[in-house]
Amino acid sequence: MKTVLVLNGVNLGRLGVREPDIYGTLTHAQLAEHLVGTGVGLGLQVEVRQTDVEATMIAWLHEAADQGMAVVLNPGAWTHYSQAIADAAREVGYLVEVHISNIFAREDFRQHSVISRFAKGVIVGLGPAGYDYALAHLAALVP
Repeated sequence: MKTVLVLNGVNLGRLGVREPDIYGTLTHAQLAEHLVGTGVGLGLQVEVRQTDVEATMIAWLHEAADQGMAVVLNPGAWTHYSQAIADAAREVGYLVEVHISNIFAREDFRQHSVISRFAKGVIVGLGPAGYDYALAHLAALVP
């Protein structure tokens, strides 16, 4: 069974509480439980992690690179400015970037990602279903 890391960055632990009009009412715990179940149905072992600590996210990306694991990454606000996370993401063999909201329909500063150039694909604005699409893609394409 292929292992996929779903890595959620800064403030995503506040899902369900933070701006539900933008991010919905699903909590991070509910999202994680759903994604693990989705993974089982796709023949994937999915591990969902969330951190507000940049160094932790970088360590997880290095772990994925070293172990050859695919990653679904929602960096949160780090998307727009963290060159350190972008450098770590560059090392991951197969990475899909996901955003719950449509970052291109939001404030100007949110409309640029320093991560996207290192992703095989980017899914934005489809809510939590974006993670499901990313996992389905990985199940079909990653050996």
